[in-house]
Amino acid sequence: MEKKNQKIMNITDFEENTIRRHYDETSETWYFSVIDIVAVLTEQDDFLLARNYWNQLKKRLKQEGNQSVTNCHRLKMIAQDGKMRETDVANPETLLRIIQSVPSKKAEPIKMWLAKTGYERMQEIADPALSLNRARENWLKRGRSKKWIEQRMMGQETRNKLTDYWSEHEVKKGEEFAILTNIIHEEWSGVSVKTHKEMKGLKTQNLRDHMSEAELIFTALAELSTRKIAETMQTQGLKQNKIPAKAGGKIAKSARKTLEAKTGKSVVTAENFLSNGTAKKLKK
Repeated sequence: MEKKNQKIMNITDFEENTIRRHYDETSETWYFSVIDIVAVLTEQDDFLLARNYWNQLKKRLKQEGNQSVTNCHRLKMIAQDGKMRETDVANPETLLRIIQSVPSKKAEPIKMWLAKTGYERMQEIADPALSLNRARENWLKRGRSKKWIEQRMMGQETRNKLTDYWSEHEVKKGEEFAILTNIIHEEWSGVSVKTHKEMKGLKTQNLRDHMSEAELIFTALAELSTRKIAETMQTQGLKQNKIPAKAGGKIAKSARKTLEAKTGKSVVTAENFLSNGTAKKLKK
């Protein structure tokens, strides 16, 4: 992890303890101090004892061939003496695996949740419709309207068809998907994905889960147009697929500008669903 992408570490309270954390804007990932988490789980107030516990746990995990230790990073965080010192940090996925290895009553609720989630995932593999039903239920609980949910799910289907095309035509998942997605988004909306998230006050949240109905529709139009053009051109790889990505975005941009001219309102907004299920506009 490059130091130029790091900022001064943040500290967040966890019960009566403090968990040091860092948000990497490049990967859009939170990293948490492993020792701080271990200290809470083992109810250990002495930092040195918590560090020793983690060191012993690391040795055991390595001997077991557990990849969790390998996935840990080293970052400088504010130590007890007020100085910046390197310590082990982990992202949420790695942290959950480490928590599973700690015998602690505080870890039991998390372990039970992981078991429940794993069982539900197995059910969804056997019956994919369950995942759709659970997604719909979760959005309803968060206060989304049925109309919004319908548009969100239709947009996701359009997105899936596009990414399927990319996967089948030599576009790599991860960074290359993100590059093309950003080209489409910036072309139709006039702002990058990152800027749009910042407008809405989002960090780790999914941007589409905080889009208005109009934003979802124009995103879907841009991605549908991109796929149709790519299929016509039979594009291969990242370089060639940048062409339909830009063209598809322009089609949605033209439609957006036409609508904005008629309504006098901007389609791209700072509205979000952070507070509750009702979309709210951020204060400038």
